[in-house]
Amino acid sequence: MSRPSNWPLPPESFRYLVPRSLTRQLAQHSLSCQLFPRAMGYYFAAAGHRMRRDHHDDYLLIYATAGRGEIAAQGAHAHLEAGDLLLIPEGLAHQYAADLEDPWTIYWVHFAGSAADSFIRHTRAVNHPAGFQLLNIGLHTQLIAAFETLLSVRNSVPDLVSHIYSANQLRLILSHIALLRPLETRRARRDIMDLERVHALMQAHVHEKLELETLARSVNLSKYHFVKRYRELTGTTPISRFIQLKIERACHLLDTTDQ
Repeated sequence: MSRPSNWPLPPESFRYLVPRSLTRQLAQHSLSCQLFPRAMGYYFAAAGHRMRRDHHDDYLLIYATAGRGEIAAQGAHAHLEAGDLLLIPEGLAHQYAADLEDPWTIYWVHFAGSAADSFIRHTRAVNHPAGFQLLNIGLHTQLIAAFETLLSVRNSVPDLVSHIYSANQLRLILSHIALLRPLETRRARRDIMDLERVHALMQAHVHEKLELETLARSVNLSKYHFVKRYRELTGTTPISRFIQLKIERACHLLDTTDQ
């Protein structure tokens, strides 16, 4: 497996490496052999995060939800911002790093399987001349929630059953990505506050604190006008919605883990 970075983890971030005994079972089981995760994680405001791989023997998906970063391969490079999705194929030597002034927040997963390449092609991401693929899909509540569900395997019993569920959650994520580009295009035409962006930001910070000012700033409104507009559109307050998301997340962990 391509080695994840050894970036020092702050309290808000985590990484999980699937045990090798389980990756061997996942590669052989009929319900997971086509696509399965090898390692995954969430890095929050990842200052100093950087990685270089001269040998890359699996596939890597990175979804940026805040900040900026940069990817380089084969003498070319590209910048990533919030809402960008990066797919690095097997065999491509590369390096990437968080921006020094505004470091990215990312979900990431290393994966493999006999159908991994087919799933990547299905996303319809744009092929970069350097060999990786980029797609600007924006921030999406359902996609971020799907990553959170994928990552919850780290809190489950480390057995084949929970990891087959995780493998199929990864299938859901890659299949979902293919639907998001046209949705983002249609959303850009709407002359209303981008609720999807607000809710995606809430979902991305569901295990952290989130200031009202941060939500308002994401849609270029003052705190007062943001709360007023949000209540008009949803009938509730943004804080109430965020608390509800935390409760739903806690219920999921109670149902599926020993937490």
